[in-house]
Amino acid sequence: MTSPNPTPPGWIVWSLRALATAHLAGVLAQAALAGLFVTGDVDLLTWHRNNGGFTHSLLYLQLVAAILLWRPGRGPLWPAVASLGIVAAETVQVALGQSRVIALHFPLGMAIFGLSAVFTAWTWRAGRASTP
Repeated sequence: MTSPNPTPPGWIVWSLRALATAHLAGVLAQAALAGLFVTGDVDLLTWHRNNGGFTHSLLYLQLVAAILLWRPGRGPLWPAVASLGIVAAETVQVALGQSRVIALHFPLGMAIFGLSAVFTAWTWRAGRASTP
């Protein structure tokens, strides 16, 4: 008899965890680099831009892992939808940064950090509940 809630393959779960954690680390680095840039180290703006591109690429891989969790992994759909939402927010964030719209770039960056932290925490907590 099959379980009503099948467990997704471990490689998918671990891929999503690793990518979400790496993305969150990149987002944290973005905040640190931005903070150091505004204190006067203008060279860090280039680092901020390059890290932003790398971090955004990690997010697309996270989206792929979340889709794989859903199909073929038979996991929930919402992580893929949440990842897509973060992709949309981060795409706007990149555009705001390139346009130097700092009044919106800073608060959106904080929101992205919060969303990414909650998502990453979920990836590590999911599947840890004991089964009867």
